Amino acid sequence: MNFVDRYNAAVGAAVAVFTALFGVYWYLFLGYLALNIVDWLTGWYKARKLGKESSAVGWKGAAKKVGYWVIILVAFLMPTMFIHLGQDMLGINLDFLMLFGWFTLASLLVNEIRSILENLVECGYNVPEFLIKGLAVTEKLIQAGAGVGDKEGK
Repeated sequence: MNFVDRYNAAVGAAVAVFTALFGVYWYLFLGYLALNIVDWLTGWYKARKLGKESSAVGWKGAAKKVGYWVIILVAFLMPTMFIHLGQDMLGINLDFLMLFGWFTLASLLVNEIRSILENLVECGYNVPEFLIKGLAVTEKLIQAGAGVGDKEGK
């Protein structure tokens, strides 16, 4: 078997595993994981550059990332349980509750990207203003979407 065949088999197997674990939108979760790693690296670089490296702070940051993944798990698990409860016991469709998970993931994606950009700004990189403002607008839209019906819709 040549290199291309091995590569295709490995990538296909990885995609199959990710799809089995995370569903058809597995690439969003993989993207979030990649952003977690980039944020950790830029945070480490910032701390090193500013002379504030600390293993305790590093472990705290890693624990925080694990906590975010627990939040994502809960945000998708809770609606899944209620959806099944609605279907099996109440006979109603509660599929819309899955939006809790997607809003949570979207909010955390924006949070990670903003954190990366903040780290780069503090390291002296010239981050284009439209990225920072665009993320602020995106975060407001996500928060407004999550709060639909809370104030105006009553």
